[in-house]
Order: sequence, then structure tokens, then C-alpha cells
Amino acid sequence: MAGGAAGGRRAAPSRPRLWPEILLLVLCYLAYQAVRNLVPAEHAMAAHRAYEILELESSLHLDVEYDLNRMFTAHTALAVTANYFYAVMHFAMTIGVMVWLYLRRPARYAGYRTLLFTTTLLGLAGFWAYPLAPPRMLPGFTDTVIAFGTWGIYDSGAGASVTNQYAAMPSMHTAWSLWCAAALIAAARRWWTVVLAALYPAVTIVVIMGTANHFLLDAAGGGLALAGGLALSRGAFRVAAHARQPGHPPAP
Repeated sequence: MAGGAAGGRRAAPSRPRLWPEILLLVLCYLAYQAVRNLVPAEHAMAAHRAYEILELESSLHLDVEYDLNRMFTAHTALAVTANYFYAVMHFAMTIGVMVWLYLRRPARYAGYRTLLFTTTLLGLAGFWAYPLAPPRMLPGFTDTVIAFGTWGIYDSGAGASVTNQYAAMPSMHTAWSLWCAAALIAAARRWWTVVLAALYPAVTIVVIMGTANHFLLDAAGGGLALAGGLALSRGAFRVAAHARQPGHPPAP
């Protein structure tokens, strides 16, 4: 009986091998950066679209970016903290959650890793389809990185040539922060983890607007990218599961 019960018990999903996973993540990130930097960089068109975004938000009474940017620039400590949050947390938090899933929640790791990939793929498609200038490139807005002399991954100055400045729609800062929150909340065992996880994307959205790096609609686009990524990743897992059924060849 014991043997039969053990035989009928479902085996827990195994943790993927570490080095192939690291190689996969590094290659995907390098490909993401390379493709992102190939996004068409026509300033006139990107700026025109930025004004269209502002006009649409104004008609919907959602144009909060300028007021947030003014508030940030009026408080040095807030602006400097936001600059470093924008530059560091986007990568540090995402990598941290990936490592945590791999070590502590291996059964969930593959699903969330695939979700991050599909979400980012949709983000790249958005960059190509809709190159958009960030608010900091428009008159009246302040680039807080330049104004306060802090280090940042993006700015409107001479260092801007290092990366494409018009890959703003959708906001991957928003998409990745929502991904982190979803992964943590789904596996959380303590109430404070849920609260902090939920606060992270909320703070991220305020920061990307206060530093004049994104519009509110860019953040909405990031949410849509995550939703689309979820649909794609679920479809991919269903296809793989169907291919593994008896009578079908093994999934590649």
C-alpha cells in the first residue's frame, strides 16, 4: 500500500540546472539590450508622439507627470533617492526575485521565468511599433539625473547615446515590478511580504513619472505587456504539455 501510494504521488517539479539557467538569462538580457538599442531613433516623431500622449492624458484628466516632476525637483533628497531607485531597483529586484524563486520556490520558477521572457518580448515589440520620447525631453520637464548630478541608466545628456532613449512604451520598469509583485504575492507566507510586494510597483510607477522618464500611459502599457505575457506563457506551457502526452513526440 505504501509503495502504491508513493507511486501514485506526483513528483515535485525539479529545479532546473543552475549554469544553463544563468547562461540563458544572460543571453536573453544581452539580446534584449541589443534589440532595444536598434529601435528607430527619430526624435521628431518620438517627440510628436509624446505630445499626443500628453494631449490624450489631459483629455482624460490623467496628466499627473508634470506635477510629480515639479514635486520631485523641489525636494533634493526625494529626487536623488528616486534617481537611484530607478537605476538600481529595476535590475536588482528582478534578479533578486528570480534567485529567490530558484532557491526557495523551484516549482514556480520555470513558469515565472517564462512569463518574464514573454512580457519582455512584448515590450520589445512595443518599442519597435511606437518609439516614444520620455517627458524629460519635453520643454518644462526636468531631467532629475542631470539636474542633481546623480548616476542614472538613462539621461538626456551626452551619455544618452549609450542606450536608445525612445524605448519608453511600454514601461518595462512597470512590467518587471508587477512581475516581481505577482511572484512574491503568489508564494508569500507572511502578510508583510504581500504588503511590501504590492507597494513595490506602486512606488515604481510614481518614481518613473516623478523623474520624468515615463508617462502614466507608459505604465499602463507595462501592465498590458505583463497581461499579454501571461497569455503567451500559458499558451506555451499548454502546447508543451500537449506535446508530452502519449502519442505525441516529446517537446523540444
